[in-house]
Amino acid sequence: MYAPSPTGHRLAEPIAAPSEPARKPGNPAVVGLAGFGLSTLLLQFHNVGWVGIGPVVWLGLVFGGGAQLVAGLQEMKAGNNFGYSAFTAYGCFWIALALMQIGNATGLFTVTETDVGWYLVAWTIYTAVMTFGALRISTVLGLVFVTLLIGFILLDLAHFVSPAFTVVAGYELMLCAGLALYGMAHAIFADVFGRDVLPMGKPLIP
Repeated sequence: MYAPSPTGHRLAEPIAAPSEPARKPGNPAVVGLAGFGLSTLLLQFHNVGWVGIGPVVWLGLVFGGGAQLVAGLQEMKAGNNFGYSAFTAYGCFWIALALMQIGNATGLFTVTETDVGWYLVAWTIYTAVMTFGALRISTVLGLVFVTLLIGFILLDLAHFVSPAFTVVAGYELMLCAGLALYGMAHAIFADVFGRDVLPMGKPLIP
């Protein structure tokens, strides 16, 4: 565009077109925490004997796995390495866990209880590393990972010591799922209400 001069001739200096208002980016954590929280909660309903494995497999594959994996990749774009690692990794955890159940049901690459136990041990190690990072972010996120780490340890014991630990882990991990959903609600409510309705608390490691 060019501005007309007082003589009616066009001036050479261009006039910048009005810029569009900047779009507010979404927060991938609202999907990642929801996928993690709901899938974890449903799995614990199974571990304590309330529901069968079917709903766990499908929700874990689609929401805990697929949606959480997408959220992790979006965290990469936002420059959040903790969220990138956590959501992507646990999304893959759920996809693999669901596929192991499908594999057992179809006879394709079957796994034993011991195999699953060592799978959980590996994830216990990863969770232990991530827990230290979470403790540097906020109280609630720190507690999500502390309870998740305890839950993994209990599930390890369930596979190598006594199956009775499965039910204990089930109830303990329900707390973990609840904390994750609290974190999701914190992010949503802060955006909707424009203020911190559900505080996350200060980092537990300063």
